[in-house]
Amino acid sequence: MNLKGAKVLVVGMKRTGMAAASLLAREGAAVWATDLKPLETLPGARESIERLGIPFETQSPGVFEGCDAIVISPDVPADLPELEAARQRGVRVIGDLELAAPFLEGRTIGVTGSNGKTTTTTLIGHILRESGVAAQVGGNIGTPVCAMVETSREGMWNVLELSSFQLETIDTFHADIGVVLNLTQNHLDRHHTMERYAAAKARLIETQQGGDTAVLNADDAWCFALGMRRPAQARWFSLVMHPEAGARVQGDHVLLDGSPLLRLAEIPIRGWHNVQNVMAAALVASRVGVSRQAIAAAVRTFRAVEHRLEFVRTLGGVDFYNDSKATSVDAALKALDAFEGGLWVILGGKDKGSDYTPLRDPLARKAHAALLIGAAAGKIAGQLHGAASLVDAGTLDAALAHAWKHARPGDTVLLAPACASFDQFDSFEHRGETFKKLVGELRQGA
Repeated sequence: MNLKGAKVLVVGMKRTGMAAASLLAREGAAVWATDLKPLETLPGARESIERLGIPFETQSPGVFEGCDAIVISPDVPADLPELEAARQRGVRVIGDLELAAPFLEGRTIGVTGSNGKTTTTTLIGHILRESGVAAQVGGNIGTPVCAMVETSREGMWNVLELSSFQLETIDTFHADIGVVLNLTQNHLDRHHTMERYAAAKARLIETQQGGDTAVLNADDAWCFALGMRRPAQARWFSLVMHPEAGARVQGDHVLLDGSPLLRLAEIPIRGWHNVQNVMAAALVASRVGVSRQAIAAAVRTFRAVEHRLEFVRTLGGVDFYNDSKATSVDAALKALDAFEGGLWVILGGKDKGSDYTPLRDPLARKAHAALLIGAAAGKIAGQLHGAASLVDAGTLDAALAHAWKHARPGDTVLLAPACASFDQFDSFEHRGETFKKLVGELRQGA
């Protein structure tokens, strides 16, 4: 993509948009930026705009006129009427991943899925770096892809967490190793149907080439179907099946290509879903060339990613876990699966068009109560009525106060909201940090 002199509009001026604008300006494009929010409400945006010397306009239909290309941030819906009109005029509309791909040196590992992306991406980076393999991690976590261009180099692996919002706009991007962990109902407020959501995720594998590798979950029906039409070589992982070339569980061990890798008890992060994440990461690392011994050693030293089933503290015999990143029903189910029982579960936030009824059975078996917060509380209560004790707490601090008042030694207070955070918080990180702060302020006997 020749950007020299091209007129390019960047839509969305959070971190990703700012990184895209910076890359475009460095490549000689004539850039201007827009956002629905005023510039002064976007942290760091004014400084970035002034440093780059590019104009900014609050988003309106007119701002989309007169451009050769449009780069959208992941939080900008790809089916905006203004974008559809631009496509009709022959304007190329891409995301930050497609923009960065031609400039990113080294090889690429792309990780997607409804749940486990951040943990698996981070774990892959950890294994590679612990094993002496040059790698940088970013994408949908940490450093935006466009900002990774400057630090990329030949011989390096770029380990990218990729969301459906990023993947739905790719065309020429392809991952040398693509990982699809699972596909479950999520983001239907954006994609509208499960089929459209799955199609966006599938782009990671569909754009691969014959010499690439696809790491796929044999236990997931959507992933299995995707693997049947892949162009790349498949490497499967499974908790229940026995793939010939891949990773699986046998007895109390994880096996890699038929030989023991490590014992289940040695995996330092909770839950069967994290066993799957470890298997996927091990398959990637082995494809890169890391030895079995080095993979196992790195896994043993890995620690849970912040806001992903993160242990916060024990107080009065009660454990507190922060899984604020559990923003879908399936993610909340995986969190519940990691515990035997005695749970006080904090649910709720901004609904994403989800069906909460799959939570009924595990809550009935494992939870003393579900403490409901946020805008989705009413919908959740309607779908979970009769399955477990429900407490209309309203806010996170009220939910935590109720749980702490009624919990007994051996119980666990779990934040696993099954919803987005944007009704009461700026992000899932903000929600998780607030939870940890409130837990830190609890006192025995209070």
